[in-house]
Amino acid sequence: MALGHPKGLFPLFFIEMWERLAFYTMLGILLLYTTDTQRGGLGLPSAEGNEIYGLYLAFVYFTPFLGGMIADRFLGYRKAVLLGGVLMAAGLMLMGMPGYLPFVSGLGLLIIGNGFFKPNISVMVGNLYEAGDPKRDAGFNVFYMGINIGAFVANLLAASVRNEMGWLWTFRVAGFGIMIGLAILVTQWKVLARADHRPARDPEDTSFGEIALKILLPAFGVGVLGYLMATWYLPAGSALRPAVCGFLAGMIPVIVFFVRMGLTAKPSEKPGLLALLPVYVAGGCFFMVLHLNGSAMTQWARDSTDRELGVAPAILQQEGLPNYYLNAAEDVALPHPSSLLPVDSAKIARMYGQQRMDQSAVDAIGMIPGIEVVDLGLGEGGLSAENAKWSDRSTKVFADGVVTVREGTDSHGAPSVTVEVPDGAVPVRKVAFVRTLPNGERIGTYVLSQTLFDELYDGYRERFGKEAELLPPGKFLGVINPELYQSANALFVIAFTPLIVAFFQFMLRRGKGVTTARKIFWGLVLTTGSLLIMSLAGLLSDGGHAKVSGLWLISFYAMVTMGELCLSPMGLSLVTKLSPKRLVGLTMGGWFMATAFGNNFSGFFGGIQGRMEPTYFFLMLAGLTALVALFIYLLLPKLDAAIKQYGA
Repeated sequence: MALGHPKGLFPLFFIEMWERLAFYTMLGILLLYTTDTQRGGLGLPSAEGNEIYGLYLAFVYFTPFLGGMIADRFLGYRKAVLLGGVLMAAGLMLMGMPGYLPFVSGLGLLIIGNGFFKPNISVMVGNLYEAGDPKRDAGFNVFYMGINIGAFVANLLAASVRNEMGWLWTFRVAGFGIMIGLAILVTQWKVLARADHRPARDPEDTSFGEIALKILLPAFGVGVLGYLMATWYLPAGSALRPAVCGFLAGMIPVIVFFVRMGLTAKPSEKPGLLALLPVYVAGGCFFMVLHLNGSAMTQWARDSTDRELGVAPAILQQEGLPNYYLNAAEDVALPHPSSLLPVDSAKIARMYGQQRMDQSAVDAIGMIPGIEVVDLGLGEGGLSAENAKWSDRSTKVFADGVVTVREGTDSHGAPSVTVEVPDGAVPVRKVAFVRTLPNGERIGTYVLSQTLFDELYDGYRERFGKEAELLPPGKFLGVINPELYQSANALFVIAFTPLIVAFFQFMLRRGKGVTTARKIFWGLVLTTGSLLIMSLAGLLSDGGHAKVSGLWLISFYAMVTMGELCLSPMGLSLVTKLSPKRLVGLTMGGWFMATAFGNNFSGFFGGIQGRMEPTYFFLMLAGLTALVALFIYLLLPKLDAAIKQYGA
């Protein structure tokens, strides 16, 4: 024992902390990287970027269904966690390589690795405690705090690394975090033996082959059919995308499996397994809202939040590039027009923003009067002091014929432009576009379309003579990174966990203890309230046409975190309490399967966010969450009875 808990709790705490640091470092920038068109990201349309985000989160929480079962029956929990960590580290290193194929391949390894890691480390925490141990809930709260220490540091790390070193190094640094967690696991291998169980199989259990035949293959087949049907019949510009439809269709056989498992279980196991089904529904709904943090909420932070916060350290600030000012307040200083280089071609502007220009585009800009093309080479070393300060305005240049510009329409029917280069293509040079001012000063310029330039200064032209309203030439506002707001959730978990635990202990001492099921209900009520806060923020944003204070996002995260502390640790704890020990890995996989279902909707709702007025968007989500809260409330007597039956 250590501090009243089994010794193994603290190694698991730190292993999970480092893994979550890596996970959230990557996740915090995933949507931003895929949709970025101003800082060298992939430049995908918003709907496609949200689809990748939602599908990644869905599959990364779906694979624990298999990982838990394999650990239960074949590997054991320690080996499964070790294998998962190795796969995730490899995946992050792949994502740190340039190119779309390494990016997608890395996501695939992360998905598989998380399937082995995530359910089984949670099961190990539960295994440290005897059945009915009243400290089990507190142990999960401590474990959950470790998760959120990693999550809090992650976004600070993501912001600072990508500001200083770029997108790819952010993924690489996340991989190093996984490796630290693996080192702790290996060194504490014997201490964690108590948390492991010898793999066991009951003759009455469904065999792995039968699960593959009756569940996985039908899920794959139904998923492919759903994808094809959506491809054939969904109208152009539909909010639903074929891949999302395919995933949701493929989940049907898995849902049927868990329902049948409860209905056909032994009489001694049936009440507990059936009681888990509404818990899964509550978890899926909650994580649908919570994981909007990387989709809808990050888009809100990027596009609708005033991020000018002068007290933030410089390393956590990035330049507010042209799009930031479109809905900024009138008293916000605009970039000096000489800092910008408008071009008539939207293709050339997009090439520059994605840092994938061809030589022809560079030559076209070089013909603009007053613009000098300065070659910066391909490395940072050896640059003069003057050239080094233009590095932030530089772009990679590829030979003609290498860069492809793909034009289309996004989910809103608006034109979209994506710049692509083949995987493995090597740039031939790196350049900046420099303008000489009347006073002889030379500044690097930022290339944008003439349309965006006109929109930016529309209504401000009469103010150009007032220097107080314009930033100095070559300068942009310093604004904090949008992903930093995601750290608020983790910070509040760390701050609120002792308070929430103390509150429930206080109620217990007064003889008014709150049951685990009722805590889940309270969590959904608080989650609904958090969305109502955002609906008010949407009202103040004038339909997204004005930026609002970041305190609205902070308030959202404060309330949804209180809901999280009531619901998420309790859901994890109930899985270990209500499941037969031989199935606990599989039922934990069911918890993450429910999370996967909700996460897919996180990406879907992020993709349709721009189609709706912000107020109505958040009210819609609040209504859905309130309906699930009502569902749990009506089932509270049955849930409490099942929990009491198992001495939980």
